Amino acid sequence: MAQVKTLEQRMVAAAQKSARDSDAAKAMREYEAEKIRIDANTERLRALRLEKEATDAKAAAEQAATKTKAPKSKAASRKKEQPPV
Repeated sequence: MAQVKTLEQRMVAAAQKSARDSDAAKAMREYEAEKIRIDANTERLRALRLEKEATDAKAAAEQAATKTKAPKSKAASRKKEQPPV
């Protein structure tokens, strides 16, 4: 038996399809906007991490340089360790 749809039923179906299509397009725009936001935040955090790592490496290098520049003599360290008589 052939289905016969009235004009009203076809219009309702077309309106529902249009609504689904617009909802899908809206969801895709929201998804893409969220992806852009997340990517921007990731880049910002990566830049902060790299800056911190560079600062930490520089501080460690400076600290190592100061330790090697001023070695203590053994005689000076023995005097500090022995209590006064």
